[in-house]
Amino acid sequence: MFKITITQIGENDEEEIVVRCREINDEVLSIVERLKKNEAMLLGSRDGEMFRIAPKDIYYIESVDNKTYIYLQKNVYESKLKLYELEEQLGSTKLFRCSKAMILNISKIRSVSPSINGRFEAKLTNGETVIISRQYVPNLKKRLGM
Repeated sequence: MFKITITQIGENDEEEIVVRCREINDEVLSIVERLKKNEAMLLGSRDGEMFRIAPKDIYYIESVDNKTYIYLQKNVYESKLKLYELEEQLGSTKLFRCSKAMILNISKIRSVSPSINGRFEAKLTNGETVIISRQYVPNLKKRLGM
């Protein structure tokens, strides 16, 4: 059992996470790794410029014609990485594989409903609709607590 303490800091102060433990074991290292992955930024390009993209801002990532696109609320960026590489980087975030060609941010889902052939349809907070393939529906249900 461990204690969690959260302290709010001033707007200009640097954010910091301190881990205090009796020993550095596999559990502690696992927690640190998850924290590092959550702070990971992706790189995307648009109009010849490179941009850092926070996973929390992503609505979905889609692979089309061997190119990978990262969709945010207002902009679309291209990534040099393949979908499976991005999936590995985003493993401990709220993004998950929802079809062969798409990774979806579960926190951007407004509602889900059953569709044909065991698939689900997800309406996103930006008004778009995406399909969750039937092989990924169990993972969606688990993540939503259904």
